[in-house]
This record gives sequence, C-alpha cells and structure tokens, in this order.
Amino acid sequence: MTKRRSILVGLAIVAGGLLWYLFRPDALIISKTVNEPFPDSAQAMSSMAASPALAHSSMANGSSMMQDSGMAQHSGMMHDSGMAHESEPARLATGQFHSNAHETKGVATIYRLNDGRRALRLTAFSTSNGPDVRVYLVAASDVQKEDAAKRAGFVDLGPLKGNIGDQNYDVPAGLDLTKYRAVSIWCRRFSVNFGAAPLTEVM
Repeated sequence: MTKRRSILVGLAIVAGGLLWYLFRPDALIISKTVNEPFPDSAQAMSSMAASPALAHSSMANGSSMMQDSGMAQHSGMMHDSGMAHESEPARLATGQFHSNAHETKGVATIYRLNDGRRALRLTAFSTSNGPDVRVYLVAASDVQKEDAAKRAGFVDLGPLKGNIGDQNYDVPAGLDLTKYRAVSIWCRRFSVNFGAAPLTEVM
C-alpha cells in the first residue's frame, strides 16, 4: 500500500510539473517590463561602448581643435568630414493595437533605419504575459481569427521581450510589407492571438 501511494504521489508530481510547464500560470500574473531605446540610438551607444579608447581619443581631439580654431571652425570641419547629423529614420507603416484573446494596447511602427535595416518598434505597449509569446508579421490586413491568421501565413520576428514597454524587432531584409500588413502578439503554445495591430502605409 505504501509503495502504491509513493507511485501515485510521484505521478502527481510529474503531472503537476508538466501542467505548470504547459500553462505557466505564473506568467499570467508576473509582468516583464522593458524599455529599449530607439534602435539607431542603441546601435550608436553599443559602438561607443565597444571602442572606449576611440571615443576618448575623439573627445580629446575635438577639445584640442575647439581650443585652437574656435567653435565655428570646428563645427565646419565636423560637417566637412561627414560627421553632420544624419537624417531621421523613415516611418514605413504604423498602426494601433486592438485586443483579441487578451487586452492589448500600444502602437506598432516599422522604420527604415539610417543604415538601411528595417525595424518594428512597439511603443506605449502592454498585453498579458504568457508561455511562448511571439511577435508575428502576418500576411493579412488584420488579425482577428486564429485560423485565418495561420492560413494567411506569417513571419516570426522572435519572442516577445516584455509584455509591457517599448521594444524593437528586426524585420527581415526583402520582406514585402505590402503583403505583411499586420502585427500579431501570438501565443505559439496554444495558437492564440493576444492582440494585433493592422498597419497602414505612411505616405
């Protein structure tokens, strides 16, 4: 009898662990907040951090030039040497999130960055947490029904970095944005669309 009870207890523990792994009830009540800077700014900061000696040398040289030649001349030399302020990244498409399976809010915008890459940025964003939540670009004008989204086709941009806050996702080069016109916050484990943002081209 004791042996049978031990087996049952062991099976219950295994079953409980499996159910926890599948459903992750803790994820429903524990939020993860992120606050990523705009992707161009993040790249510039990473480059500067990777080359502290170069940054120090540049600052020292700039200080010396300003002392010798004055602010105006130094500014002109910066412009002539290609160090002038770059143009703002272009907004290609944008849209507001609406809720589906879970309340979802915020704005999704796709940018073309100064180096030619494209990035999806979520701002003022919030949704529910959950197991295996992904960010999809869907080949449809909007995402309401899960079956329709799966039939339309999608591109997986990666796991959701946080269910609250501003965050960035790389958009694959060559992806046709006239076809992939909606962002979906998708629970891959249960094929559930938490919320979606239909994208409108920015003219």
